[in-house]
Amino acid sequence: METIVFDVGETITRDDRYWASWADWLDVPRRTLSALVGAVVARGPDNAEALRLVRPGIDVAAEYQARDAAGRGEDLDESDLYDDVRPALTALRRLGVRVVIAGNQTPRAGQLLRSLDLPADLIVTSGEWGVAKPQPAFFDRVIEVAQTVPEATLYVGDHPANDVFPAKAAGLRTAHLRRGPWGCLWADDPEVVAQADWRIDSLAQLTGIVGAWRA
Repeated sequence: METIVFDVGETITRDDRYWASWADWLDVPRRTLSALVGAVVARGPDNAEALRLVRPGIDVAAEYQARDAAGRGEDLDESDLYDDVRPALTALRRLGVRVVIAGNQTPRAGQLLRSLDLPADLIVTSGEWGVAKPQPAFFDRVIEVAQTVPEATLYVGDHPANDVFPAKAAGLRTAHLRRGPWGCLWADDPEVVAQADWRIDSLAQLTGIVGAWRA
């Protein structure tokens, strides 16, 4: 495996503070929004649907701008990273693997991620590219930045519909991560089992996958 590309939410970062900040902004109990996120996961639509359930007709983009203007915009720090992120990415780079982080996030999130000085060769978001998962054009861009052939590129993510299925359709190798609500709920789904090249519980397992692939 020459390049490994990582999703962001619930793969690199925890979404706890993200949803808590939205609940506070919309003035609803955090447990209410958390429960609605769980319901959305089970139903399958995009996660912004949870915000629309709380506030019907919400303009999510406008609310993002309002939060920024009020000094309550997006924030990421070291505490938002999963514990296995830095060790796993560092180990992969020592093996000579190109490490890319590319997920459905805003340009602001891209800036925040880069400010954390993660051991990655490239960090980019859908907001910066102007195209989002699961659109095929997003994975066309992934293939471009991977700097290798699709069959030597592994895309790692928790969300079957946004990560595993479209990445597989683009010709990439795929690893489904059992992490976060999407990763756990859909981990044993027959289609996920059939399409994911690997199913993992930790990013630490990726070094073993690289070693086996190269053997």
